[in-house]
Amino acid sequence: MDKFGIDTLSFYTASYTLDLVTLANARGVDPEKYAVGLGQRKMAVPPPDEDIVTMAANAASRALRDIDVNTIEIVLFATESGIDQSKAAGIYVHDLLGLPARCRVIELKQACYSATLALQLALPFLRQYPNKKVLLIASDIARYGLNTSGESSQGCGAIAMVLSANPRILALEPEYGVVTESVMDFWRPNYSDTAFVDGKYSSKLYLNTLEKCWQQYHTLSGRNFSDHNFFCYHTPVPRLVEKAHAYLARVNGHERLSDELLVRHLGASLEYGRQIGNSYTASLYISLTSLLDLTQEDLSLKRIGFYSYGSGCIGEYFSGIIQSGYQQALDKDYHKKMLEQRLVINYSDYETFYSFPYPEDGSYYQIPQHKTGDFRLASLTDHKRIYEKVV
Repeated sequence: MDKFGIDTLSFYTASYTLDLVTLANARGVDPEKYAVGLGQRKMAVPPPDEDIVTMAANAASRALRDIDVNTIEIVLFATESGIDQSKAAGIYVHDLLGLPARCRVIELKQACYSATLALQLALPFLRQYPNKKVLLIASDIARYGLNTSGESSQGCGAIAMVLSANPRILALEPEYGVVTESVMDFWRPNYSDTAFVDGKYSSKLYLNTLEKCWQQYHTLSGRNFSDHNFFCYHTPVPRLVEKAHAYLARVNGHERLSDELLVRHLGASLEYGRQIGNSYTASLYISLTSLLDLTQEDLSLKRIGFYSYGSGCIGEYFSGIIQSGYQQALDKDYHKKMLEQRLVINYSDYETFYSFPYPEDGSYYQIPQHKTGDFRLASLTDHKRIYEKVV
């Protein structure tokens, strides 16, 4: 029987970064609060000409680098940082990348969870049309406001993956556990540029939902905790993931997970997140990318357990098998260079980028050019966003 899953996988983040020691000094707090308490070291900061579309286009152009674009018949764009209440952000990406006219495009929203729903939605299509492919994009900018409790976990990033039959990177397994419950742990009304969050409540829900999803998944799959070689989690902050994995171990009868085993199970999955901060819908799959890129041992045929959580809330647990020869389909050299070449900014620049005043009256405004990838937001006019390819 054909396998279905992730054939290519690439991520992109802003070219500017703020060291959290700089933020801690500006806020008058001990830097260890971020480095140890959150497990976070840096925050990716988008310049004014970077948004979810430009990040998505940059990630997707990499994911498509050896793909015949005429096989792409669906673009699924997951985000909670939407730029328009009507037009899907994916249509801008479709245009920038020159994808075929015969292509369905849609935007999906449910906090940080919707990329996982997009992944599951793609599978029946691929089973029916195994010669076709799906482009899945998740792109977000995490904003909590200057000098707020969530500020240190801000960040941005986009993930793009081509989904196909007989994938080169990861084959998904069919069993999953999913739980939906209407709660108010994190939300952003239309009139607000930043989210509202009850951090302690959200962390508690993250753990409770993990247990419920896992129990479903365990019952349906028959797999135990020890049947998984590695684990990837949605990563609001890395320290929460470490706590969640220790909690999952206890749920499965492991009273205390040693530090060595914790590192072994999570592997390198948290490293990219430590460097860029939260990326909402992209976060879980950037975790996967980090694990695959940075793990030295051959992961072929290893099973990964995935936990996806979206505030509001929906949680899902599922799994997949890493494919033999997966290394040949990775984009790790690009990712390494991208992260190494980021520009470290001071607090003043961070505040300027964060507070950039985009016009809302429909007047023409040319966006100052900063360091970006191959695509940028060039201008605003008549309430329209104009994008361009960087020469």
